[in-house]
Amino acid sequence: TRIGFLTAFDDFVSPEEGEAMYRAWDELLASFAEYDEVVLWFEHDLFDQLILLRHLDWFARRDMGRTTLSLICIGEFPGIEGFAGLGQLSPDQLASLLGTRQRVTVRQTELGRAAWRAFTSSDPTAIERLRERDTSALPFLPGALVRFLEEYPSVGSGLSRTERQILDSLVRGVTTPVDLFRDTQRHEERVFMGDATFWTRLESLARGPRPLVRLHGRPTHQRLPTGAVELTDDGRRVAAGEADAIALNGIDRWLGGVHLTGRDVPWRWDPRKRKLVSR
Repeated sequence: TRIGFLTAFDDFVSPEEGEAMYRAWDELLASFAEYDEVVLWFEHDLFDQLILLRHLDWFARRDMGRTTLSLICIGEFPGIEGFAGLGQLSPDQLASLLGTRQRVTVRQTELGRAAWRAFTSSDPTAIERLRERDTSALPFLPGALVRFLEEYPSVGSGLSRTERQILDSLVRGVTTPVDLFRDTQRHEERVFMGDATFWTRLESLARGPRPLVRLHGRPTHQRLPTGAVELTDDGRRVAAGEADAIALNGIDRWLGGVHLTGRDVPWRWDPRKRKLVSR
């Protein structure tokens, strides 16, 4: 669960604090009827697009009464090169966006609900079918869904896109966790993950009977460790396309509503075809 992830680092929040934090957020969301308007503020990356879908689905199942639901969702801002997200903006820049908000449409709500059902489905082909329909009502959704699908094990190596980028960086001689994080994120079209999530992916590569990397140090919620990350011989073989990561170490990972387990997962991402393929 999300709370479990947040509490995995001892110096971040306790399980009790995590539960209280999420309960407070849910209670605030449930108080929408006290307001004339609720404005959803999001950006173009996968994380925000998934939260947007979840909220569109949630509000669609409520009686909005007199409350108007509006949306601000941007992928760029004038004068900011390499726009990453709303957190880059000053209070005045944020305030300038308020007048651009638009009332959430029926098309956006319907697409949001369909996309949320596809994301939470145990059938990954639901997302592939969604990609075939008109998604112009949520223009950042197609790219976000493709980036999500790229986290499936790929044909040949068994690596997700994130894992592939990590191993490629190590092959190029990048060795510290901080430099690895920066190097891999430079290859993303949009901001994809934070440093804590990145560390969990490094840790997953270091586990199993035949780990692909060796780690030194442990992060806090404030920083990544300073120790080196090393490629193992198996890691070099996988990076070179001479071995399959899933065959070596198996997998136990949730991707939306799909639970991938074992050493022969039924679905792979084909980078050449840009689609999921069945084994």
